[in-house]
Amino acid sequence: MIKELDEFIVCLDEERFYDAHEVLEPIWFKKRFEDCDEIKLIKGFINAAVSFELRKRGKTIQAKKVWQNYLKYEPLLYKIDTKYINKYHAVSRHVQMINNSYL
Repeated sequence: MIKELDEFIVCLDEERFYDAHEVLEPIWFKKRFEDCDEIKLIKGFINAAVSFELRKRGKTIQAKKVWQNYLKYEPLLYKIDTKYINKYHAVSRHVQMINNSYL
């Protein structure tokens, strides 16, 4: 999981937002029907990447809608108990930094 989260950050840094989405998609997809806050948080990170890709393509309205999905899941950072919590916080800070650069 650390490897995938690190790769997600690299893709974001390189503005390869679609690729960032693809990195986390298999993790989420296998467990998408489980009621698991950690999986929902990963879905949120995927939504953030999709939002950035939409902005990159000039689809601002759609990007804002997808960004709202990320914001829905972001508070789960403070609810989950996982060995990856520090990495999730790092990813979240990175996502926020990129979002702020678009403002």
